[in-house]
Amino acid sequence: MWNGFARLGSWGTMGTMRIDLTGRRALVSGSTQGIGQAIATELARAGASVVVNGRDQAKTDKAAEAIQQELPSAELIPVAADLATVEGADALRQQAGELDILVNNLGIFGAKPVLEIDDDEWRRYFEVNVLSAVRLTRMYLPGMMERGFGRVMNIASDSAVVTPLEMVHYGVTKTALLAVTRGFAKAAAGTGVTVNSVMAGPTHTPGVEEFVNELVDDDLPWDQAQHQFMKEHRPYSLIQRLIEPREIGNLVVYLSSEQASATTGGAVRVDGGYIDSILP
Repeated sequence: MWNGFARLGSWGTMGTMRIDLTGRRALVSGSTQGIGQAIATELARAGASVVVNGRDQAKTDKAAEAIQQELPSAELIPVAADLATVEGADALRQQAGELDILVNNLGIFGAKPVLEIDDDEWRRYFEVNVLSAVRLTRMYLPGMMERGFGRVMNIASDSAVVTPLEMVHYGVTKTALLAVTRGFAKAAAGTGVTVNSVMAGPTHTPGVEEFVNELVDDDLPWDQAQHQFMKEHRPYSLIQRLIEPREIGNLVVYLSSEQASATTGGAVRVDGGYIDSILP
């Protein structure tokens, strides 16, 4: 059977898709732990040169070293910068140079009753979760458009469409990211650059472990605590477990590739079927 993609080297024998990001440079903001570090690891595994980012130099270096130990041949560039500020974004660009792949992963979250969230906290959540992504996209998108290739991904959440009562401010910022994504995708129309949101579901990270223990009995063994959390607070999950960070990294790798050239302006779900809808 004729396979047009085989001529481009995108598919191997028996129709296996091969993703090779060799020669591409990626930035994953907030990549010193959790989902961000997993995304950086999987992009490096696929051959990309990866800028690892955190606010603290020692922690950023440690994260890069951990990836290097797993992938000795990986090209990693640790850059410490606070990307929630204009100064931090400018400092990062001076060290990182131009990018082919931008993953806006930086974000904060925490449980708090909505009536107790003051103006300063609302502003802090928007600065970190929304404006950092807007700022970096505005910074890097024009160069991608000029070169005719680029991939921008904003790590959103199921909370963007299923607003969690325990952290409304977080959910609202993730909703904003969906609109931001669509707007920038329209700006890049016809240029070969794609812009997408990745809607991550409840994910197993150290931060989420702390969050789970805040909401359920922290004396329970982890497996039981996770089960209780999913049953009581995320009952619509179809996989009935927390997602592993690498599973999100795998989707990001695909969206970063040539093979994903027709996917743009979308909210792509890796939520374990948690969102009870056939559309985002």
